[in-house]
Amino acid sequence: MPLIRFTLRQIEAFVAVADLHSFSAAAERMGLTAQAVSQMVAELETILSFRLFDRTTRRVGLSSAGRDFLASTETLLRHVRAVESAADDVRNRAAGLVRIGAPLVLASTAIPAAIKAYQALRPKVVVRVRDIAVDALVDAVAAGDVDMAVGPDRPAGPEISRLALFDSPWVLWCSPQHPLARKRQLSWPDLRDQSLVAAGRDHERSVAQMRLNAPEDLRVTPVDVVDNISTALGIAAQGLAATLAPAYVGVLATLFGLEMRRVLNPETVRKVCLYTAQGKALSPAAEGFAEHLAAWLPGWLEAAVPAAPATPPPPVRRARRAAPEVPARSTRR
Repeated sequence: MPLIRFTLRQIEAFVAVADLHSFSAAAERMGLTAQAVSQMVAELETILSFRLFDRTTRRVGLSSAGRDFLASTETLLRHVRAVESAADDVRNRAAGLVRIGAPLVLASTAIPAAIKAYQALRPKVVVRVRDIAVDALVDAVAAGDVDMAVGPDRPAGPEISRLALFDSPWVLWCSPQHPLARKRQLSWPDLRDQSLVAAGRDHERSVAQMRLNAPEDLRVTPVDVVDNISTALGIAAQGLAATLAPAYVGVLATLFGLEMRRVLNPETVRKVCLYTAQGKALSPAAEGFAEHLAAWLPGWLEAAVPAAPATPPPPVRRARRAAPEVPARSTRR
């Protein structure tokens, strides 16, 4: 028997009459007339080919077949209400699955913290994190492997939407014993003849780009390239080299005991962006989480990442104190 032969409204009418033992009372509960309820029950009986109620002038009671059928209909309506509730949750961004990609530092620090904050508001939303290399973020979004990605600015075609979340300057991370740690801030000439390690091909390209933008006599070159930022930080922690990386890696760099120094004249700033697929609608849950990230991440950056040492103020010249005036000696005796 095809399921579409009877309607949920007919089932509701049957359950209401069975519960209240009255067509009039069932009609009042459903906001219908007694005649409409009676007609729906009669149509259902015709479809089922058995009688649901024994009707008398005084009362309406379930037939034997109606009693056997009632439990199944009550179970059906409970499942329907659960479906309605799930639809409400999805529509109101209260439930759903969100897949997000991010490079190692953000995937292990900022994104889990953002998920925890969001689940306090939307406990039924499940967010899955996938750590992805920086140079593969855009491709992962375009391929549909993730709903969105967060990471440093990358070239993106027209099929990708990019929203800038915050700026993060490139800084030098070094051990407290490193010679460059003695300076509160650096300029590019200070990095010449220093051992530098870059993390990943993306960072290698970024350092190379900074090198191209600098005058020839100020250019720096990494002496080593490693795959993961944690490896570069570990090398720097032992004083074997220093590393150039965005300031937001400070959430990990400080755990290695590293110190941050700004590199100025010029200072290179990198944007961290949210990537989504252009022309492909996010689910309500993913849309809500994306809005949460855009509002939440800048605050995380301010709280979690140490501030760069401030530029020391110029020395204040103190004016010489004038010698106190000596009162003139009276000539009167």
